[in-house]
Amino acid sequence: MNVRIACVVLVTGFGAATATPTAAQTYAVRVQRDVPYLQGVNYTDNKDKLDLYLPEGRPNAPVIVSYYGNQLMGGDKSEDAFIGRRFASAGFVTAVVNYRLSPAVSHPAHIQDAAASFAWAKRHIAEYGGDPDRVFVIGYSAGGYLAALLSTDPRYLAAHQLSPRDIRGVVAVSAFYWVERRGVAPDRDASVWGSDRKVWVDASPAHNLQANPPPVLILYADRDEDWRRQQNVEMAATMKAAGHKDVEIAMIANRTHATIWRRIDARNDETAEHIIRFASR
Repeated sequence: MNVRIACVVLVTGFGAATATPTAAQTYAVRVQRDVPYLQGVNYTDNKDKLDLYLPEGRPNAPVIVSYYGNQLMGGDKSEDAFIGRRFASAGFVTAVVNYRLSPAVSHPAHIQDAAASFAWAKRHIAEYGGDPDRVFVIGYSAGGYLAALLSTDPRYLAAHQLSPRDIRGVVAVSAFYWVERRGVAPDRDASVWGSDRKVWVDASPAHNLQANPPPVLILYADRDEDWRRQQNVEMAATMKAAGHKDVEIAMIANRTHATIWRRIDARNDETAEHIIRFASR
């Protein structure tokens, strides 16, 4: 295995004495940074790398692969270290993924990187104590969009001889599902999806629903923007109407678009508890 490890550190678990209803045990966390999920490339700013947060003393652990938000134009895995620590301390091998950003690249580069990182996890996570048959994907905002698209459009995982059914479950937090609608491509930088409405539709999870999808959990904030709340509610209804039986949706109270994600590492946070409960099934 050709893996360059830039840093290995130990951090304590989330409140070592804390036990939530969904995480009866907490674990010390070991971190391995800058693990490449692609071979033969070297993206700038380590965008071809992920950080692993490993629960000490839990073999064959379930796995969470996480994608950050920020409009597919900003963000870095280092900014979501709290996500890795939170879920690793609850017993999940957690990969926090970097991916290429606009304006340097456009769709489908972002989702291609998401697919490559998931494929790496399926094929290598056992080397780090994770169970390759229990790999969940989660994402926030634009990262939730990537998680949703990865699980609905089979083309991206097919490039790695995988399919959406290889995903054990998907959690999209304050995501969007119709790229062509107000609030998304028409109101954003054209470097992300371009200006062709056909591309916007093709890039939308809601227009790529497949038979037999993985289980899905949709979370959104009560103080998300109106258009975003509508998209989340409508996506759950659309999936159920299409015959997807394993779809859950929950609104997180007293949260904004920012705090629904940023408070995940707070004690007894509702967003974190929903994710842990879903990924523990």
